[in-house]
Amino acid sequence: QVQLLESGGGLVQAGTSPRLSCVASGRTSSIWNMAWFRQGPASEREFVAGITWKDVSTYYADSVKGRFAISGDNAKATVYLQMSSLKPEDTAVYYCAAADYLPDRATWSMPIQYSYWGHGTQVTVSS
Repeated sequence: QVQLLESGGGLVQAGTSPRLSCVASGRTSSIWNMAWFRQGPASEREFVAGITWKDVSTYYADSVKGRFAISGDNAKATVYLQMSSLKPEDTAVYYCAAADYLPDRATWSMPIQYSYWGHGTQVTVSS
């Protein structure tokens, strides 16, 4: 089993640049892909960004490309989401997710591909 714990959320102002963190524990050696998803009020969970420890390549949703950056440390089993130029529409609960190796990048955005999820951290962007 793998446990994920997110931190770094809260009430932030538009235009600021907070960073979310996710620490994995347990059988982290089985994890090769990690990602951030988010779920806003009355909306479905959507993919934000993903990373694979195979080659540290990344992938982003169009809505955050150029504003958010995912990074991490495989040795520390930690992944970060650096957010910038925040907008009120970025308000959501942000979830960390982890999976075995996902060789097809087209599948990274599918929640069903991820076996492990954190409880989420609320990010509220005020204008």
